[in-house]
Amino acid sequence: MSRIRAAVLGSPIEHSLSPVLHRAAYQELGLDDWSYDRFEIDEAALPEFVAGLGPEWAGLSLTMPLKRAIMPLLDGISDTAASVETVNTVVLTEDGRRLGDNTDIPGIVAALHERGVEKVSSAAVLGAGATASSALAALSRICSGEVTAYVRSAARADEMRQWGERLGVPVRTADWSEAASALSAPLVIATTPAGTTDALAASVPEGAGTLFDVLYDPWPTALAATWSRQGGQVVGGLDLLVHQAVLQVELMTGRTPGPLAAMRAAGERALAAR
Repeated sequence: MSRIRAAVLGSPIEHSLSPVLHRAAYQELGLDDWSYDRFEIDEAALPEFVAGLGPEWAGLSLTMPLKRAIMPLLDGISDTAASVETVNTVVLTEDGRRLGDNTDIPGIVAALHERGVEKVSSAAVLGAGATASSALAALSRICSGEVTAYVRSAARADEMRQWGERLGVPVRTADWSEAASALSAPLVIATTPAGTTDALAASVPEGAGTLFDVLYDPWPTALAATWSRQGGQVVGGLDLLVHQAVLQVELMTGRTPGPLAAMRAAGERALAAR
C-alpha cells in the first residue's frame, strides 16, 4: 500500500505536538495509509525541501521560523493567510500546486467559541509577534470595540497599529510596563514566549474575564494558574493547537475528524509524558 505523507516543518521542531494530534486524527478517520512526521528545517533549507516533495505528499504544517519564508514558494494563498502574511498550512494538490492557508486565525476563534466566548466589547493583546497579528485577525471577527496591544518598543507599537488598520481593528498601543492594566479586559490574549507574563500573575483581579494563553508547554503558565484561582476562564495553547490541527486535517485529507476529544487527549498524554 502506498503511503500518503504529511509533516510539520520548523526549527526547533522537537517540541511540536503536531505529529501526535494529526496521527490521532488519522486513526480516528481510519486513514491507515497516511503518515505524519516532523522535520528540522530552517529558512535556508526550506526551498530545497519543498522542491523535493513528490506526488505522495498531501500537505505541510509550518511553525516558526517558516510561516512567512514559505510564501514565495507557493502558487497561491488564501485570503485569510494573506490578511496577516502568515502561512501555517500548505496543501499539495493532485495537479502539483502548492496552496497556502492559515488555520491559526479560525483556530483561535473556534477555541474561544468552544468556551462560550463569541463576542466581546474590548480586548487586550500581550505581545506583538506573528501570533499577535493572528490574534488581531481573530479579534476582527469577535471584538466589537477597541483592542489594546501591550508592547516593548515603539517599532512594535507601530507594527500593531498598522496591522489593526489593515484588519479593520481599532488598535491602541501601550508600553509593556503598563501590561498589568490589560488584565481587567473581558478578553486577554497572551502571545509572548514562556516566562514573559509570569510577573503579571500577582496582578490578576478577582472575577477576571477570559485569558487565552497561546502557550502549551510549560502548562499552566504562572499567569494561567493564577487566573483560574481568581475565578477567570482560561483557554490554553493546546486548545488552539487542537482546533487549528482539525482544520489542517480537513484541508489536507478532505475529511473532518469527529469530536475533538481524541486529539486533545492525545496531546494531553504527550505533554504529561514530558
